[in-house]
Formats: sequence, structure tokens, C-alpha cells
Amino acid sequence: MLEPMQKVDRAQIALNVMSGLNKTEATLLQELEALGRMVAAAKEEIAAMRVENVDATHLPAATDELDEVVKSTADAANEILDVCETLENLQPGLAPEAADIVAVCVTRIYEACAFQDITGQRIGKVVNALKQIEQRVRETTGRFAPSAALPARTAPPRTEGERLANGPQAGAAASSQAEIDALLASFD
Repeated sequence: MLEPMQKVDRAQIALNVMSGLNKTEATLLQELEALGRMVAAAKEEIAAMRVENVDATHLPAATDELDEVVKSTADAANEILDVCETLENLQPGLAPEAADIVAVCVTRIYEACAFQDITGQRIGKVVNALKQIEQRVRETTGRFAPSAALPARTAPPRTEGERLANGPQAGAAASSQAEIDALLASFD
């Protein structure tokens, strides 16, 4: 019958191995051991990170906010363009000099509205980059901490005051007019 394995002193094994190595091999072995310790420490740090905060809250919130900026910018640009059409329709009834001024101004507004397309494209690139980072964080976390299942993307609970006073909100999360009226009525 085999004896149970005895606990072996790692330092003693290292000394025994190193005694048979030349100086270059011993140095290389020490470097590899140090590298192994660094990798193990990095794995522990990654596994201990609260990645779910970044993954489930911060990145999705950032991408959602940027998506809302693109939508709001597009809505504003469309409203501006609609007003420009109205001004163009008024031109025939204006004095020639006034009609020319309106035409120049409307053209300048049309040209300035190119900002919407440019900002939409640039913000779209940022949103895509954030989504790729989010995916990489999920993949990396899964490799180093496979037992730590990441929660589904949910927003942290907020107080009513935070919910109502958090600036422009996404359509689904926005406060209704009734909620705003109730809040204002509570100040009376």
C-alpha cells in the first residue's frame, strides 16, 4: 500500500533543482517563477474586481445616454428644418430685400444642421466602442472568474428624488407630466 504523499517544502525542491542548473538557467527559472506569481496575482485581482458595476451599470448607462443624445439631436434638427421650410414658404409674400435675407438665413441654418449627422456618426462610434469594451469585460471576467456569473443589465434602484431630478431621461424612464405636476404641487 502506498503511503500518503508528504507535504513537500517548495523552497527545498527549488534549491535541489537550482543546484543542478547553471547560472543562466537558475536566473531564467527565477524569472519564470516571478512571472508566474505576477500572473496569479493578476488573476486574483481580476476575479475580485467588482466588474458587474462597470458591466451592468456604468457602460450600459453611458451607451443609453449617448443613444438619447443622438435621438434628441435628431429631433431638434428635424424641428429646425421644419421651421426653415415654413420660413421658405413665407418668402413669396415678403418684400424682395427681406425675402433675400430670409433665403440667406435659411440656407445658413440648413448648412449648420449638418452638425446632427456628424455628431450622430461620432457618437455612434463611441457607443460601438463602449459596447465592445463591455463585451471584452464580460469575456475577461468569465475567463478569470467563471463561477462569478454576471447579473443581467439592470439599473440600480434610485430614490424618487433622484429619478425625478436626473435631467433629460430616456422615453421609457422619463417622468410623466402627472408625476411632475404632483412634485410641483408638493411645494405649495
